Amino acid sequence: MSDTAQMWITAVPPFGDDDVGVLLGIDIQSDAPGQRLVSRLLNRGHEGEEGVFYLLADDLCARYERTDDRLAVSLLAWPEVVNAESADGDDAVRRAVDELPREVGGGRIVLLRREIVTDFVPEHGPDGSQPVLLVDHAGPAPLAALFAAFAEGDASFAVVNAD
Repeated sequence: MSDTAQMWITAVPPFGDDDVGVLLGIDIQSDAPGQRLVSRLLNRGHEGEEGVFYLLADDLCARYERTDDRLAVSLLAWPEVVNAESADGDDAVRRAVDELPREVGGGRIVLLRREIVTDFVPEHGPDGSQPVLLVDHAGPAPLAALFAAFAEGDASFAVVNAD
């Protein structure tokens, strides 16, 4: 599935129609090691509003990058967190995790990177950039289906701080 089919600039129902932000779909059935790890890290979230979880920056964080008309979002985690979450995996999983890229100069592991063409510029303040929202789901799904799954209790949103 392409980045543009898994990344949206949109308002998200639990947060209101005026709060537009970046939403990434996380397929909990994906075979991609980084996406599988993100899915597992979502279990570390702390529930706020019903069905909305907040992750600690030490567990998972996001980073925005803008190049011309493209906005990229990366989800990153510290090696210790990734090792703890992949410890019970088989050798093939551990090798796949070892091959995930590292951020330059920071040491965190890049679990997922997506980009789209957009003129949207995330807000940036003294406490960092606008958070990235994740929605977990089983299998590929369009945005309307993800919102419907959330309304039915079959999907949840996670809020990930961006630095």
